[in-house]
Amino acid sequence: MKNCLLILFSFLFILCSACVIQDQELNAKITKIDLMPVDHHSYAKPTEARITHLDLIVEVRFKDKLLNCTAKYKISKASFATELVLDSKGINVSAVFINDSTEVKDYHFSKPDPILGSALHIPINGEVETVSINYQSGDNAAALQWLSPQQTQGKDPFLFTQSQAILCRSWIPIQDSPGIKFTYNATVKVPAGFLALMSATNPQKVDSSGVYQFEMKQPIPAYLMALAVGNIDFHKYDSISGVYAEPATLASASAELEDVNLMVAAAEKLYGKYQWGRFDVLMLPPSFPFGGMENPKLTFATPTILAGDKSLTSLIAHELAHSWSGNLVTNASWEDFWLNEGFTVYFEYRIMEEVFGRPFADMLTLISKRELEMEVAEMLSNGQANDTKLKLDLEGRDPDEGLTAIAYDKGYFFLKRLEEIAGRGYFDSFLKTYFKEFSFQTMTTESFIIYAEQHLFIKNHIEYPEELFNSWIYGQGLPDDMPIVRATLFEEVELTLNNWLRDKDNSILPDSAWSTHEWLHFMHQLPDTITVNEIILLDSKMNFTLSNNKEIQAEWYLLGIKHSYKKMLPYIQQFLVNTGRRKFLMPLYTELLKYDQEFAEEIYKKARPNYHYVSYSSLDKLFESAKR
Repeated sequence: MKNCLLILFSFLFILCSACVIQDQELNAKITKIDLMPVDHHSYAKPTEARITHLDLIVEVRFKDKLLNCTAKYKISKASFATELVLDSKGINVSAVFINDSTEVKDYHFSKPDPILGSALHIPINGEVETVSINYQSGDNAAALQWLSPQQTQGKDPFLFTQSQAILCRSWIPIQDSPGIKFTYNATVKVPAGFLALMSATNPQKVDSSGVYQFEMKQPIPAYLMALAVGNIDFHKYDSISGVYAEPATLASASAELEDVNLMVAAAEKLYGKYQWGRFDVLMLPPSFPFGGMENPKLTFATPTILAGDKSLTSLIAHELAHSWSGNLVTNASWEDFWLNEGFTVYFEYRIMEEVFGRPFADMLTLISKRELEMEVAEMLSNGQANDTKLKLDLEGRDPDEGLTAIAYDKGYFFLKRLEEIAGRGYFDSFLKTYFKEFSFQTMTTESFIIYAEQHLFIKNHIEYPEELFNSWIYGQGLPDDMPIVRATLFEEVELTLNNWLRDKDNSILPDSAWSTHEWLHFMHQLPDTITVNEIILLDSKMNFTLSNNKEIQAEWYLLGIKHSYKKMLPYIQQFLVNTGRRKFLMPLYTELLKYDQEFAEEIYKKARPNYHYVSYSSLDKLFESAKR
């Protein structure tokens, strides 16, 4: 018996030792992965000198449409460092100082690149602890959207910024790489009666002095720097959340987003404590180019989600999810963008499932699959096969070219596939640990692969599917093992559609029972053979042309253009002039150019001044291509 025990203990010791050695080898493997890779979209040299803290002073001049600023940086540097290199684009520097008082005369800018702007080289030595820059924003600062009174509901001027992906350098000289994080404080002076807000601790009411103080204690990358100034009111939900908006929008915005506290609770239940203090939302004017922007503590959102039935609030869940995937664990470069967005879509759908139920989340998933398949097919037909990989090659290109369904939806379905293989329980535990272990750090695709191998598969004794990682991350198009998607609510929609197509009887259609997603699916399933008379028949019952729901309007107008429903044209023009969300603009203008190029150009000429740089830079290319 004694000998048997000795043999048993010896065996267990050898087994445990092997496991320890294996863990040590895998941990060593992770440490060898470069979490600060070369960033093709930044001139910064962070291994020599990098920003650790920013003190920013901003004077907002609406009349001149410029920011008058001082930026003071605390830096960490190597012993051999001889310069601090910042990214800038169109910024007018008037003076540079080191250690507060010593003026630097021999700073210089590199030759400007049309995408990257210029490198600002500031000489430093071993005694330099801080660098300060006095500067003004340029005439065409891409991050700044100056709205005239006519472009806002309150008829007051308004300013907001959009720093992602590499636009922060157009309003702050900065190390504009997602792999470089820093804390910041700011003082912002604005005209009397206006409220200033930032991606930081925020005021909840107007200060009569027009001077506001901000603090961001958690380190963030430059693309999360945000500022908004205007006639803004606040509605508080609870101790963690509320909504800001123009006074005329506040009531509808606060009603639409009243479930935000449920979303926060659901997110914390899934993947750990929310680490940013408050989660507030700013409902911006209609020219905002995106659905939302996940600025920490203050998500920017488009008013196009105000459908009146809360059916489009998954966008808020998406931006909330970024508080973990993106803001907390950040892609190290824009070529790893799927690590931000794929994780966030997965998290978004899990939040929506917790709050609104599995059938609702299944609808979102099926719509995501349809949009992904369409975009992949288009990219493959246009010779963009390499851009259908999760790991992108964006060297020499604008990182905005990576803002496609690939990062979002292919990334989501890859994670969904991992969940299927490992099981939801193991996958949830893995993600919770992932967000905790890499909080306020950056992540590369290669590091994630190694981490998943160790902590999802080996740890749980699940066979590691190496070929799956290769095919999904580095393979073109969509793999054969796409997760199967079924949405029971859409099955009823398809049955109703088939009956309507057969009988052309509008009494078959529901009056108001369907959600936005069900109506979108109905439109998506309409056959190409549908006639303009059938579109008119549908409109006579549902009045989609005059809908207040922007998602439904955009999809309906696409159908109208494709089938020459001329009654829609004035409403389409009104929609395009008053809506700046790029998601809607690109497909609508694309179809309009096919239908009537002169008409499309006429609308764009009128609407372009209302759009943000992010939108009109994409549309300019579209119109230039149409002229060839």
